[in-house]
Amino acid sequence: MVAPTTSKKARTGVPGLDDILSGGLSEGRVFLLEGNPGTGKTTIALRFLLEGAAGGEKGLYVTLSETEDELREGALSHGLIIDENIDVYELVPPESLLDADQQQSLLYSSDLELGETTKAIFETFERLQPKRVVLDSLSEIRLLAQGSLRYRRQILALKHYFAKRNATVLLLDDLTSDVLDKTVHSVVHGVIKLEELAPNYGSERRRLRIVKYRGQAFRGGYHDFIIQTGGVVAFPRLVALEHRKQFTRDRLSSGIGEFDDLLGGGLERGSSCLVLGPAGTGKTTFGLQFVVSAIRRGEKAAIFVFDEELGLLFDRTRAIGIDLEKMRDEGNLHIEQVDAAELSPGEFAHRVRERVDSANLRTVIIDSLNGYQASMPEENALVLHMHELLQYLNRQGTTTILTVAQHGLVGDMKAPVDVTYLADTVVLLRYFEARGKVRRAVSVIKKRTGNHEDTIREFRITKNGLSLGQPLDEFQGVLRGVPTFVGKAEPLLALGVVDENS
Repeated sequence: MVAPTTSKKARTGVPGLDDILSGGLSEGRVFLLEGNPGTGKTTIALRFLLEGAAGGEKGLYVTLSETEDELREGALSHGLIIDENIDVYELVPPESLLDADQQQSLLYSSDLELGETTKAIFETFERLQPKRVVLDSLSEIRLLAQGSLRYRRQILALKHYFAKRNATVLLLDDLTSDVLDKTVHSVVHGVIKLEELAPNYGSERRRLRIVKYRGQAFRGGYHDFIIQTGGVVAFPRLVALEHRKQFTRDRLSSGIGEFDDLLGGGLERGSSCLVLGPAGTGKTTFGLQFVVSAIRRGEKAAIFVFDEELGLLFDRTRAIGIDLEKMRDEGNLHIEQVDAAELSPGEFAHRVRERVDSANLRTVIIDSLNGYQASMPEENALVLHMHELLQYLNRQGTTTILTVAQHGLVGDMKAPVDVTYLADTVVLLRYFEARGKVRRAVSVIKKRTGNHEDTIREFRITKNGLSLGQPLDEFQGVLRGVPTFVGKAEPLLALGVVDENS
């Protein structure tokens, strides 16, 4: 978490946003909240006022673009009730300005409207004496000013007026009149920018960024957020360096002796393992060995599933002797179906972190990165997100198993994104053909935390679970999919790791 300064802060009431702002908004200052229509400005502003009201502070919502009924109805849709500590002032043009017969010919009507608007705002403030103020929106004031100079002078007047009265003010701007006008940016104490992205498929994605905050450290970059019943929830960008936990880096067994031998004794606690291979080779099954082993040791684990329906996963793993449903019901396993089309990367990282922290999870499977990538607009962003998430989990002493499905089935295959350099251990699975049968092979091609076997072993998945054989030292070209026998024994004997009748 970013270290807060000593100045007193007005909390926004938006989960996650105060962390991004290093405590909240500096009291007695004017802030700008900008974003296109629909990005959540009004919802955040209401939460800001309600947070103050909960602490006994009077709030004032000045609306120039929305009626009071519309505002209250919108708040109610989020389960927010505007109570007696918050006054809503609906600022409408004076009737004389709407009457054509009363229009002034010697003065521009905009001059009168701007003056009337400012006067009405100040009079309402003097009457109510609020501690928190929301002005919605600046687009109307910008249109009335009809020029950058008059607009800047007007904003300066508002700033100095509220500053002298020690009010914390949130100015909303929907960016509909002039998106290139940055006049307010230079005047206000801080700027929060909201954005909405529309992917080719799936729900909209929202993110925010602190553009400016005078004299205050804050969490930079983009942060995902959602609008849900109850208001806005922000997900601060994960920074792994801020989190470290003391733990013993012992070696963890998979429960299968041959697999442990291949791994040089097992996986180290607080490390990451990438299981790489084409579809159907058993990547999830290999990862589940460490989940089963962890639960047997009395630890808790979690599986985040992107690609497979949970019912099918339960049935499939039960057929090989792994009852995930029972583990979940007993409270030892958290298993969650993740919809990449509906979930932003920031929200997913927040979910993983929340589960790890609250339940002290020691083993986590993310199955698969292909599904995780679907939630990312750019490949480079996936690598950066994954780096921070893996580093965080490693620093918490959590062992992480990732799966990636490669394109193709045999021969030269490629992964949709290369994250092999991020993982501490890389396990490679392959199909290969021998004597008219499709077989599977496993090898460890990287282990950052120690030595490992450099051999290739055949494996099979039966009703009794995962079984590995001896190293295939009499074959060459297994990883290419079509091996050549170079030994002296019969090929079927060398390949017969498991009895065909088992």
